[in-house]
Amino acid sequence: MYAPERHQQILTRARADGRVDVTRLAVELDVTPETIRRDLTALERHGLVRRVHGGALPVERLGFEPGLVDRQDLLSGEKERIAKAALDELPDAGAVLLDAGTTTLRLAEMLPADRELTVVTHALPVATVLAARPGVVLHLIGGTVRGRTLASVGTWALRDLAEIHVDVAFLGANGVTAEHGVTTPDLAEAAVKRALVAAARRTVVLADHTKVGHVDLARVVDVAEVDTLVTDSDVEPEAADDIEAAGVRVVRA
Repeated sequence: MYAPERHQQILTRARADGRVDVTRLAVELDVTPETIRRDLTALERHGLVRRVHGGALPVERLGFEPGLVDRQDLLSGEKERIAKAALDELPDAGAVLLDAGTTTLRLAEMLPADRELTVVTHALPVATVLAARPGVVLHLIGGTVRGRTLASVGTWALRDLAEIHVDVAFLGANGVTAEHGVTTPDLAEAAVKRALVAAARRTVVLADHTKVGHVDLARVVDVAEVDTLVTDSDVEPEAADDIEAAGVRVVRA
């Protein structure tokens, strides 16, 4: 097993169980405890876990939110597939909203050059990618910029979003479950995400398999307000089935 695969298994276990133990992981993954300690150090360096005596805790349990740079290279293959599948949700022409996040940023990079689109975003990285793109009319939502996600939040952003209506909103999420809906770590970003949903005729959530079945601090919307969830093929079948049973179309990329 390669190190990135091991890292993902460790992170998934930490998020599911609330903590991981070095000795137990070494046995389960058939490696030495020293290898697991190096793995945990690497995950901590990326802001995904916090080391404790004998193991580690996921940052979500401690109330930490990894920054954009820390998340950019995590699950890059899955995010690539999700963004590519999300292209099928674009209108032939019209207006879309792109939320902040690493997967929505990948979608922005993939937007077809032969399609006339109006793109509205509150995410500075998305705006940077699309600012000079031919065929794209870009509208940047203002507000207070959060350092962790480089997204505009607050009353200015909410006011601007209340004045528009688009065909599709592409929403990022830190958690998606049938019971608790779409969730995210920050209350201010949750409010903006709700405004994105309210401004769109259809809502498409982009979330890799580690987010499906996970619940975070701030509720965005119920799953009943989501039209499509695009995730990857490693999604937990039971969690995806529950979301489908709630009326959401689930695309496994």
